[in-house]
Amino acid sequence: MNKVNLQPIQKNNFFLMSNTVRILWCDDEADLLRPQIKFLEDKGYELATATNGFDALDMIKEASYDILFLDESMPGMNGLEVLSKVKELRPYLPVVMITKNEEENLMDDAIGSQIADYLIKPVRPTQLQLTIKKIIDNKRLIEVKTTSNYQQEFQKIFVQFSNNETWQDWVETYKKLIYWEIELDKAGNSDMFEVLTMQKKEANVEFYKFFTKNYINWINKPSKETPILSHHLFQSKILPKIKEETPTVMVLIDNLRFDQWRVIQPMISELFTIHDEDVFFSILPASTQ
Repeated sequence: MNKVNLQPIQKNNFFLMSNTVRILWCDDEADLLRPQIKFLEDKGYELATATNGFDALDMIKEASYDILFLDESMPGMNGLEVLSKVKELRPYLPVVMITKNEEENLMDDAIGSQIADYLIKPVRPTQLQLTIKKIIDNKRLIEVKTTSNYQQEFQKIFVQFSNNETWQDWVETYKKLIYWEIELDKAGNSDMFEVLTMQKKEANVEFYKFFTKNYINWINKPSKETPILSHHLFQSKILPKIKEETPTVMVLIDNLRFDQWRVIQPMISELFTIHDEDVFFSILPASTQ
């Protein structure tokens, strides 16, 4: 981590969904789907249809949908080709692939393209309703649970500000705030994200007081209780790892914040084993904005 800098990460843009679930059904035999469509409309869902992939892509560009039902076998552009284009336009739009084809390699391709579900024709209306509930309720339950958990932690985090006596305490507070920042961002709750942003501003005020009180001693009278500062980083953390008989590669990423590390960590973990994770504090003034 470059430094304990309690600044909010950029938040994604979220759109408030209405209570009505909007579904786009792309199938070249849409006229034969009237019984299923009527059943879903009677259940309160709003449906639009497209008879080919080109029209479906145009409709997705022009309007917002909560789910896409996508026929696998269509003339002109098949379902997998449409799916690839949809993921470029709307990466987070749940797609349910519907097909007569039960070949394993086709299912593997569809699942590998991150579809939300896979249904085999003929599809019963109740099957469709169950799939919709599973997708929509999953989103809702994640948001509700995440929001509830953060609300329970909110006051504890505020109390922690005034109880932090060491730099290690502040690092733990920072990690906790970053955890909730990422979780609320994934859940898509913009209201609670604003609450968290306010809480981080309060944390910055209290952290400034702590930093001002201790910084001069850290610089002039370093001790065992002093955090690693940037001008001691190489000597403290890098040099002990370098051995003459072992080839060593060091990758330096300037200004890597802890929230950014948490986002890329799963990708790094797929390629490397992470042995330890530590932090250091920048000396002032920082060399960059």
